[in-house]
Amino acid sequence: PPPPPPEERPTARLLTTGRTRGVGQHAALTLARAGHDDVAPRRTLAKRERLRSTAAAEGLPIEIRRLDVCDPASVAEGVGDPEALDAVVNNAGFEVAGALELVGDELWTRQLDTNVLGPMRVIRAVLPAWRERGSGTIVNVSSIAGHVGAPYGGAYAASKHALEGLSEALHFENSVFGINVRLVEPGRFDTEFGSNIVTVPGWEDSLHFERSVNFREASGALSGDGPPADPQEVADVIAAAATDPSTPFRNFVGTDAQLIHQVKSSMSFEEFEATMRSTLDWYD
Repeated sequence: PPPPPPEERPTARLLTTGRTRGVGQHAALTLARAGHDDVAPRRTLAKRERLRSTAAAEGLPIEIRRLDVCDPASVAEGVGDPEALDAVVNNAGFEVAGALELVGDELWTRQLDTNVLGPMRVIRAVLPAWRERGSGTIVNVSSIAGHVGAPYGGAYAASKHALEGLSEALHFENSVFGINVRLVEPGRFDTEFGSNIVTVPGWEDSLHFERSVNFREASGALSGDGPPADPQEVADVIAAAATDPSTPFRNFVGTDAQLIHQVKSSMSFEEFEATMRSTLDWYD
């Protein structure tokens, strides 16, 4: 049967990881404003206090805990009793920027530990109990970078490609047990994610830097004129993915993400490259 309308659906208890002032905060507030109980783990005290004050001012049902996705003990403590959760939203992450040859082992380890192993630590903390219960929803916040590897963002794209691959495998392995897995793949939005970017050492002095600036300026055309879109659009999709069983497995969010997905899916890689270079007027 079709799912009940939103006003008739039971409230859920969710755990949402991620930056306090980015998509993670918007998603946590959106879910709480819809009447769901939201556990909002944050890594640092300052980030927890910013969200706590907003929740208190609006009287929202948000419980704030400490959780560092790179620390297994912190994950176990932050998740608590998995039986008390109906869904987890894995949104925590950051980006390493720079040509791939310049990304050292330490940055690679940080990138993959946060963006790939981090979500898996949260998933491992809830999956056995959920499988026994026969229900639960995992929402992994990826990116259009999980679908297309853009120049000078290869480390981040590799982490998001890995997240998408493990999400597909999780679906096939656990859907039979009543576990829902969903991907949310945003494009460019107006968040503080850019302030969370880590550039490789010596990046501005490298031979790649000028080309990277040209590419970044050209790629802005995919989002149209004006400032980046409101991250509330991403939060709304995350909220639907976490609470509405009819939400599809993949959810591309934003004009640029939808355009890139449609174009790449409709042609060969060589045709896609030619089309994107022409669209962006970006040539060697």
